[in-house]
Amino acid sequence: MKRSYFYLFAGIILLVSCNQNSSKIDLESYVEFQKKGTEISQIAQSTLLVNVGKAIQKGGPEHAVEFCNLQASSIVDSLNNANNCVISRVSIKNRNPENGLKDKQDKELWTLFQNNLLSDTLVHVKQKLVYYKPIKIGMPACLKCHGNPETEINSASSEKLKTLYPNDLAVGYKLNDFRGLWKIEFEIK
Repeated sequence: MKRSYFYLFAGIILLVSCNQNSSKIDLESYVEFQKKGTEISQIAQSTLLVNVGKAIQKGGPEHAVEFCNLQASSIVDSLNNANNCVISRVSIKNRNPENGLKDKQDKELWTLFQNNLLSDTLVHVKQKLVYYKPIKIGMPACLKCHGNPETEINSASSEKLKTLYPNDLAVGYKLNDFRGLWKIEFEIK
């Protein structure tokens, strides 16, 4: 019960602190965009997982690494266009340098998610609503590219990762570890 109050309190603090100098949004719109964020993040996650799974079947995990390097951004871009939003993934242990934590808000929310103090949230900032949802290592197949480099990532995948992502930080995870955040930005008027 106390934890529920803490989540509510943390959410209110975030909304108030991030809502300075921004227009008001009504509860109905807030609920609508929270729902849209949930749906879009689920579609993005499942679309990427299905495509990565096909790449693994076609050529093993090393082929999936190459597929992600070449195709993940275009998949997300097509979802951006279809949903009139900007979808990204952010992490403190990013593989793609563009997926690092971008600003103070990302960093503050990262800490809350990392400590299991939020499950998902919608933040109102200026003329945007920004939805965040945690990404966890959900399947053993994920560990073929994100697990222990010495025991779970094969040498061909490891070499491909070093070639395509020389500053890769997205390894060393275990099943169900918190890996990153979906960040979905909606423009509002």
